[in-house]
Amino acid sequence: MLKKLLRKLNPNMAGVLSRFIHPGHFSGFPTQALAAEMLTAPSALMQLSLEEAYVVARYMQPMQIAQGTVFIREGDRHNTGFMVLILEGDVTVESIVVSRVSPITMTVLGPGSMHGDLGLIDGLPRSASCTADTDLSCAVLTRDAISQLLRADPTICAKLMMAIAMRIGDRLRDNTDKLNKYVQLTKAMQQEIDHLLPSP
Repeated sequence: MLKKLLRKLNPNMAGVLSRFIHPGHFSGFPTQALAAEMLTAPSALMQLSLEEAYVVARYMQPMQIAQGTVFIREGDRHNTGFMVLILEGDVTVESIVVSRVSPITMTVLGPGSMHGDLGLIDGLPRSASCTADTDLSCAVLTRDAISQLLRADPTICAKLMMAIAMRIGDRLRDNTDKLNKYVQLTKAMQQEIDHLLPSP
């Protein structure tokens, strides 16, 4: 089952994912029902009905990721063809953009969270790193699997892509709000500094 999964993946991505997978766990996908339920949770793709989520879950592959593994790395431009739905465990999302030296923790997310959806859609370098805080049980959706779903059931695939786009839009709006607050704070601090400095 492991070899079959890796043959379906992009060769570069297969090499990366093979380092995360515990082969002994690939005797089947008993957590497919859990994956479908997670896909309909508010933290994931609640635009899908449970029946539609079951269809999507059939195109996902199970994966076990060991604690401490960085399974998505910021700036990686070669392994963008998959996203990960967390079924069990916690993930730390980090970025080095702010400090340029060491990663800054942006958030810690648990079961029901999805990672890698932006890279899956646009194929551009990963925007953040994801590290397993604990051993993770996951379901992986690849770009190839989405293509297969599109051919088999275009309506559900369209709903899936729309739901993913809405998630990305929500994050963009949240980041815009944070940026606006940062600009306001910076402006207030500059005004305070100008007030404290002696006049020329």
